[in-house]
Formats: sequence, structure tokens, C-alpha cells
Amino acid sequence: MLMYYKVASCQAERLKWVNPDFDMFVVNEKFLLHGPTADVETKRIDQADIWIIIGVRNVEAVGWICNKSGNIQNVICFDASPELRNKLNGIYVPDRNVLTGLLTSFSGGDLKETLLTMSLVEEAWSRRNSDDIRFMLLVLIDRYVTPVESLKNLRAQDLSTLKCMIKNCSSQILACLSNSNCRKAIICLNNCAPTDQVCSYRCIASYECSELEAFSLCVLQKHNCLGLSAEIPSQPDVKPMEVFRGVPITHSIAEDIFVGWLEKLEWSWRVVAGQNPAYDQFPCQFQIFYRGAARGSLWYVPVFRIKTLDGRLIWRKRRYRVRRGETAGTFHFSVLDNGVVSQEYWRIVDVPDDLSWGLFFYSGAAAAAGQSYTGAVLVTPDGQWPPESEEKRVLAALDRCGIKSWELYNVNNAYCEGPPLELPKDVPRQRTSLWSEGTNITA
Repeated sequence: MLMYYKVASCQAERLKWVNPDFDMFVVNEKFLLHGPTADVETKRIDQADIWIIIGVRNVEAVGWICNKSGNIQNVICFDASPELRNKLNGIYVPDRNVLTGLLTSFSGGDLKETLLTMSLVEEAWSRRNSDDIRFMLLVLIDRYVTPVESLKNLRAQDLSTLKCMIKNCSSQILACLSNSNCRKAIICLNNCAPTDQVCSYRCIASYECSELEAFSLCVLQKHNCLGLSAEIPSQPDVKPMEVFRGVPITHSIAEDIFVGWLEKLEWSWRVVAGQNPAYDQFPCQFQIFYRGAARGSLWYVPVFRIKTLDGRLIWRKRRYRVRRGETAGTFHFSVLDNGVVSQEYWRIVDVPDDLSWGLFFYSGAAAAAGQSYTGAVLVTPDGQWPPESEEKRVLAALDRCGIKSWELYNVNNAYCEGPPLELPKDVPRQRTSLWSEGTNITA
């Protein structure tokens, strides 16, 4: 129950990142049993647009909720007493086991929309991560309280979508339909909500192929047939580290930190844990940062392994162009990922002098896909957690990102043989100031 309270309190803070006017009041069973202690607390409870009930099974607390929730239009219950019922827009909604059958029985109308919303909410909750829980809350706010700008892409498109696709991308559509992986990807994506990044990226990573890239490049990136848009989130506003090895950090030093261990190993860093459920949880993640042949160029190649939806274990890699940000320690990344351009803003949050670990925070958007996101990766040279002596500093760095340690996904770094770590042939040997003579670091 304590963990539920911590998670809810964390989400209450993060809803403010989306809209400062969103007010989420978090209470526990003890509060319910003893009753509100002030009129303002009573008002906040009685006039709430939505009640979220998590893990409540105490008989007295359940009775209090049943007595007080009659006038509340939206009540959602998770891991709670079976006596507590879900209600959306004043309509009682069956549990998840009954939803699937009912969804096929209705062709439209308010009840159909209510059932679809409940299904979406249940799916998001079942993943048990902070990003999907926040997504769930925003879906409820968007549907039953006030429109949420970041969820505008959930709303239905008109016939102009189909006209745009046929007019501009007929050959790419036919090529996609003629390829089994591309067909599987489209079918898979159609089962994902437009803003469900976890579902979408699993589909893409599982079935990526040249036909899917051409399809997405035409339909989404070039012609924006779905009318989607997204912006890089401005919150949380994470600041980069300012001092490294006793001197103010510069753009050049920051680039050297990214290049990291590449002068000694085949990679710059390995990811130990990450915060984003869509992009940071893949096993065997290798980060390669390198300076290109062109003067001033910097590139980033993440190499990672995935288990596809049909059970295969395969390697994937991407290639990002990296540009310096306005402030030393910040960078702008861009990548064409399966036909869609993603723009990201990265910050080096903290790295100790011995390069034993690092924390990098990013926020990004794939505008043509209508998706924005944030995340962070904890990295070390060998993929193992930093020593206990560094725990306090790691937690402090996470705190500056607004991230709790329990939100991180541990990356599985076992069975990582044979990663495709080769660099282009024209890439010069990577040398940085971090490994100059006399530097006391061992790989």
C-alpha cells in the first residue's frame, strides 16, 4: 500500500508538467477512515472529477468509498476490493475479463466509447510503469474532464487521411501489403493507440523492413496524412553538469564524455538501466559515440537486442546525428527511424571523474508519428551497476531528473555475444582528452 501511495504522489507531481492546472489529491486508507480534517480537503474529494482507487481492501475504507462515490461520475479501481466498481461518465463498466466480449457487441455510441476507454486504461495500468500510468491518467482527463493537448492524436481522423494516402503513397502502400513483415507491422500498429509508444515501438522493432520504412516515410513524414504533430517536452527542465575534473565543462569535454570508453573498448558505454518503457528496456544495449570524418561531426549509434513479438532474438541499431546544444553538456540528436524523423534534446546530468558511470537524460518527439517522450539512461563501461559507494551520487543525479530509482528498468546484459559494433570505414581512430598521458583510469 505504501508503494501505491508513493507512485500516486509521484504522478501528482508529474501531471503538473503537462498542465499546472491539473490537481491530483492523494490520500491513503488511514485518511479515509479518520475523515478529512479540513473543509478544503472535503471539497477536493467531493468535487473531484475522477476518483482513482488503488489497492483498497479494508472493509471500513471500502464502505466509506461506496457511500461517498455516488455523485462521482468517474471511478476507476485497481487491485481493490471486488465490491468497488468502475464507473465512467456515470456508467458502470464491467471488469477487464468481460470487456473484450462486449466491445465486439457494439458498433458505436457513448457506451462503445466508454468500453474502449476502459480497455485502454486497463491495458496501460497492466504494464506497471510510471509513463503508462501517467498516460492512463491523461486519457481519463482528456475524455471526461478537459482536452489534453498531448493526446490530440488519439482523436479520430476524417476521410482526408485515406485520400492523402491513396493520392501520394499508393506504390508504397502496395509494396508494404506485398511484404509479410510490413503487413504484420501495420496490423500490429493498428492495434495500438496512436500515442501508445510501448506498443508501437515493439511492433516497429519486431517487423522493421525497407518496405515499412518507405511506407512510413511517405504516409507520415513526407505527407503527414494522419495530421499528427508533437513537440519535445519542456518539462522536466533538467540541467547538465557544470564541472568535470575540477574545471568548467565545455562542449569539447562534453563530447569526450559521450565518446567515453571507445578509445579503450569497442563501445563508448553500456546501459545498465533506463527509465523509458518504450526505448530503454531492451537487453544488451551498447552506446557508440564517435567523431566523424567531417570536421566537427559527432554521431551516436545505439546497438541493442530485442525479442520480437514472434519470439526471435535479433540485433537492431540506429544512427543519430549529434549537434552541440546552446549550453555545454547539452546536445540535439536527430535520427530517421523506420521512415520517421525523431528529434531529441540530451543532457549529460552527471559523470564522475573516473568515468565509472554516467547518467544521460533526454526528451524528444517524433512529430510525424504524433509522439513525444522523455527518458534517462544509467551507463557504465561494463554494463554493471555502479559500486555502492556511488549510490548517493547516482540517486542525487536521478532526483535532478525528477526520476525515482524504482522507476528504472534493469537492462538484461547477459547473453550479449556478437553485437554488430562495426563503425564506418572512414571513421578516424577515436582519441579524447580523457585518456591523455597520466590519467589514472583502467578499462
